[in-house]
Amino acid sequence: MQRTVTKAVFPVAGLGTRFLPATKSVPKEIMTLVDRPLIQYAIDEARAAGITEFIFVTSRGKSALEDYFDTAPELEASLNDKGKDDLLEVLQSTNMESGAIAYIRQHKALGLGHAVWCARRLIGDEPFAVMLPDDVIAGDTACLKQMVDAYQETGGCMVAAMEVPPEKASAYGILDVESEDGARVKVKAMVEKPTPGEAPSNLAVIGRYILTPDVMANLDRMKSGAGGEIQLTDAIADEIQAGRGVYGYRFRGQRYDCGSKAGFLQATVAFGLARPDLRDEFSEYLEEMMAVRNAAQ
Repeated sequence: MQRTVTKAVFPVAGLGTRFLPATKSVPKEIMTLVDRPLIQYAIDEARAAGITEFIFVTSRGKSALEDYFDTAPELEASLNDKGKDDLLEVLQSTNMESGAIAYIRQHKALGLGHAVWCARRLIGDEPFAVMLPDDVIAGDTACLKQMVDAYQETGGCMVAAMEVPPEKASAYGILDVESEDGARVKVKAMVEKPTPGEAPSNLAVIGRYILTPDVMANLDRMKSGAGGEIQLTDAIADEIQAGRGVYGYRFRGQRYDCGSKAGFLQATVAFGLARPDLRDEFSEYLEEMMAVRNAAQ
């Protein structure tokens, strides 16, 4: 039996420049997808996987993110006085226990690997998850929960994987697969953002990881990789070179890249249509919009 994964690192230090001017004053992670911020989707997924300790790697200008998980006594009292119990329950579900969240500053933007390395002292000698809030995954079973269950059988390091069109492989870390066992694949190499035509497969790494503390030791070397940054993919690939197991997991669910405007809009439509209280009115509007568009053509 592998050690239980109870800690998760959330790298949220990025400036969110693709969403300017909104992110001039609002951290990208609390931009709302329907009526919940992106970070809430990640937190809920982590909780469903058994995570109890949440480590945020932040930077200057992220105070609104920290405030989001704090209690709001005046608002709660107002909702209580007005008998708005349903809204009060929703609000209280966003609160986090004292001590459940830790905030670490990344003072220089040196890459995802460096952001994860910043949390090393809080990770210690335990396995841990890394979750990128930009990747929102809809599914019957939370993606990280699927991975935690699979990790209990494999140990080692595990990354969430999905097939991408070959022409888009250069935007991802790509797996070179040694063998396959259902949803799991054993990895013999990883290539970060391969040049077009050089990708060993079309199986891409997306923003969910379960890692051993050995990865932190690899990151200690501060090895520069693609783009001159310290790449998490490289530190995981070092585990393969050391003869330790690295696995990809083909998760069940639909992933939305909410780090891009198009992906954010796609997720908004999908999650809006999935809501019983919004579905009918929203779908009717979309059908009218498509009818107008088709008529104009």
